[in-house]
Amino acid sequence: MTHDPTPEPATAPAPVRVLLVDDHAVVRQGLRLFLGLDPLIDVIGEAANGEEALQAAATLHPDVVIMDLMMPVMDGITATRTLKRQHPDTEVIALTSTLEEHKVNGAIEAGAISYMLKDASSDTLADAIHAAARGEVRLHPEAAKRLVRDFRGGEMRESLTPKETIVLQLLAHGYSNRDIATDQGVSEATVKTHVSRLLSKLGLDSRTQAALYALKHGIATLDGVNV
Repeated sequence: MTHDPTPEPATAPAPVRVLLVDDHAVVRQGLRLFLGLDPLIDVIGEAANGEEALQAAATLHPDVVIMDLMMPVMDGITATRTLKRQHPDTEVIALTSTLEEHKVNGAIEAGAISYMLKDASSDTLADAIHAAARGEVRLHPEAAKRLVRDFRGGEMRESLTPKETIVLQLLAHGYSNRDIATDQGVSEATVKTHVSRLLSKLGLDSRTQAALYALKHGIATLDGVNV
């Protein structure tokens, strides 16, 4: 008599490694407190300014950085730009108290994947962290409206294929590469190729900019986008 092999126990997903960057210790303490309630978020370090953030990121290798924008020594936009150049796989969530257009645009242009306000609920911020770890965009609704209004984007160098257009629309709706692959019945590697090609054709640098392009040109709508 043969026996079916005992199934391997499911492997629990690894927690998202998060670095908190804010010049106010009380803010960092509050973030650490409520993010610590999520077993799949691991706050691995803190920094009080952009310069400290770059040093910590080089040592700790976080998956996601929660970045304040207005800080002494080095501001969050400058730090985000440098961090994304040095650690392109680390995602940055801008977490601030302002919706000033130059801050919103500056953070996204620097490479932040999401833009949130400090009055966001703990659940909203936790969702943004998990989304960022998957490469998904989360934007405060008002920030999204301003970004779409002011977004210039690149000039399309050649036409998108029908498949690239679908991928762009799904990307704008917050789908990860895995989600897109499942939806379209293709491999994640194929999705990565589509994303890389459409970014090149549009002259864009990031998924967030691609999402804004889709919104600006009517390929996706704000009603269907995770903001």
